[in-house]
Amino acid sequence: MAELSHLRVLLIEDDALIVLMLRELLLEIGHEVCATAASEAAAVEAALRDAPDLVIADSRLQSGSGISAVAEIIRRRGHIPHLFLTGDDAEILRQRPAAIVLRKPFRQSALVKAIQSALDAPAGS
Repeated sequence: MAELSHLRVLLIEDDALIVLMLRELLLEIGHEVCATAASEAAAVEAALRDAPDLVIADSRLQSGSGISAVAEIIRRRGHIPHLFLTGDDAEILRQRPAAIVLRKPFRQSALVKAIQSALDAPAGS
């Protein structure tokens, strides 16, 4: 089981209210948001620049896809623990059957569980 202590997290989310809520939840459980990105291109740039320990990505963005952003980050940087946020997990699971998915709305306990699952997931999932 991977360690759940202090993580630097990249949030890929285009809804400012969800970013604020996630930032607060992550701080409460001992993590920091090292960067946020609202588009696919900005997400890849932030991941390369800030070297996060974990990526939390909304599956759908107004400019691109969180799923594609994570794939590009992994292609360019190597494996990084990640999980996806969504209101409908069908599209994510169709593209990435082993993905860690946190359905909106969610509670802090579900976020903690999803983060632990992402940290424990083998590379390539």
